[in-house]
Amino acid sequence: MKQLCSFILFISISIHLYSQTYHEYLISFENAVHHEAHIEVIFPNLDEEPLEIRMSRTSPGRYAIHNFAKNVYGVEAFDSQGNELEIYRPNPQQWDVAGHDGTVVFKYTLFANRGDGTYSQVNESHAHLNIPATFVYARNYMHRPVRIDFDVREDLNWRVATQLKREGITTYSAPDGYYFMDSPVLIADFHLREEMVDGQLIRLALHTEANDNEVNEYFSKVMAIVRAQRNIFGELPEFDFGEYTFLCNFTPSASGDGMEHRNSTIVTGSKQLEDPLAEFRMSTISHEFIHVWNVERLRPASLEPFDFEEANMSGELWFAEGFTSYYTGLAMVRAGILSQADYIEGRANSINYVFNSPGRQFFNPIEMSYRAPFVDAATSIDPTNNSNIFVSYYAYGSVLGLALDLMLRAREDEKNLDGYMRLLWRTYGKTEIPYSIRDLEDALGIYTDEEFASQFFNNFIYESGMPDYQYLFNQVGVNFGLAEPNKAYIGGNIRNQGGVWKLTENAQIGTPLYEAGIEATDEIVSIAGVRLSGNNSVEEILENRRPGQTVSVIYRRWGQERSARVTLGRTPDYKAEISRRANREARAKREAWLNTN
Repeated sequence: MKQLCSFILFISISIHLYSQTYHEYLISFENAVHHEAHIEVIFPNLDEEPLEIRMSRTSPGRYAIHNFAKNVYGVEAFDSQGNELEIYRPNPQQWDVAGHDGTVVFKYTLFANRGDGTYSQVNESHAHLNIPATFVYARNYMHRPVRIDFDVREDLNWRVATQLKREGITTYSAPDGYYFMDSPVLIADFHLREEMVDGQLIRLALHTEANDNEVNEYFSKVMAIVRAQRNIFGELPEFDFGEYTFLCNFTPSASGDGMEHRNSTIVTGSKQLEDPLAEFRMSTISHEFIHVWNVERLRPASLEPFDFEEANMSGELWFAEGFTSYYTGLAMVRAGILSQADYIEGRANSINYVFNSPGRQFFNPIEMSYRAPFVDAATSIDPTNNSNIFVSYYAYGSVLGLALDLMLRAREDEKNLDGYMRLLWRTYGKTEIPYSIRDLEDALGIYTDEEFASQFFNNFIYESGMPDYQYLFNQVGVNFGLAEPNKAYIGGNIRNQGGVWKLTENAQIGTPLYEAGIEATDEIVSIAGVRLSGNNSVEEILENRRPGQTVSVIYRRWGQERSARVTLGRTPDYKAEISRRANREARAKREAWLNTN
């Protein structure tokens, strides 16, 4: 009987193993104290030509190039018999292995010490793994399923949290290489909370210093956000394996970030051990969860398929990221976490940034989205002129989402952005049919009418116009206007930088300092006859000045002192606040906008 059981077990294992060819990964963390992980990969059943093994240059959810291969070393390759194979490097991201017998065993060491949504971090607190920053893959074999075993540090009470399918205590699988690359992993002694919503499991794996009461309260707010966002779209997506996991790493060594994935999100932040958990990174939680609809399933065609070798450019980020940003705070209001007053005041900050940016004269929202590979966690050492030519597609799309929502609510048929998003979800998200910008316009025309859709896209998407926010806010009982119309404005932030007063960024086009020819590299000595020192500020110096007045600015350029006459402008910042005099209709519209559930 024992021999028969062993034979049956052998047959069942053989059928499982050979029905598909898995790429097998093993990762261990013996030298975690020095931020190293050791990784072994078995690539079996290969064609005869040399195997091209690569580290990705991109990461799902990011759009810029990252050279993850820079942290890979100690590379070795062997065949199935243990014979060492020769490795050839055709480029910095790739290792070509020839002379194999149909199997390549690839081994390497990874240095990882940045815990955020793009990179990986290994230390004695945790192993925070973004897959493209951690694991190599075989070019031309991404269609194959993956199995991975995590050799966790039992002495540190580590456990594994991930969206990958669990096959054993520390063994997980992915249906193919693309899914694997989109599946971050948190390994730590974390808090775990779970709750069923509409028949699916929502999990919070929270690695931080906090007591059970703090974690319970935090999880209750997370779940309030989940339900508020579920109500926006009308339903939860159908999560793979019926589960969604928040992977939260709030430790002193982590860096602030958030990154969406198909059935999970990484949310990170540098939190000191003694700091209370409270609502730490809650807005990031809100932003990333909306992405399970908008981006992960309601997805731009320009991001399909995702390219792991080149930058991923999309003209739809004003919608994919920007409309998500609009709903980030709104969902927190509807979840009872953020007050209406704070939310409305915050909208003015976003409008100020977009409305007052000179970048809109160069690029519309689509073209701003195209610039993501230059700004989305991208690095460069040469100066840029982004303060004059770039407006973040997050903020740009957010204020356009706000405008569209209020424009829809101002119509006689009283539609709203929630209804438009639900239509897009049913048409392109739930069906997972990638969309184009024209598809977004057509859907808006179906939801409203062609004239409305055409005007919105022609004025604000294909062109760089700005909606009439004063009128739109007035419809929902919100006052909107210049914050300090009589306050003098010199343009830009002049701050003490190492004992020298300078602009914090390039002078913006059209500001008084720009028109006077003053640059960010100039040292500002005095304004209006007052020498800048640690005892004063530019705001104090201009406190009694008025727009239209002229002041003298003494500055130093290349060691030579110069002077300029600067005509002060009017402070361009706007403010938004709830109107106490709003009529009943406007108040009702405001409540419908902010309290829909």
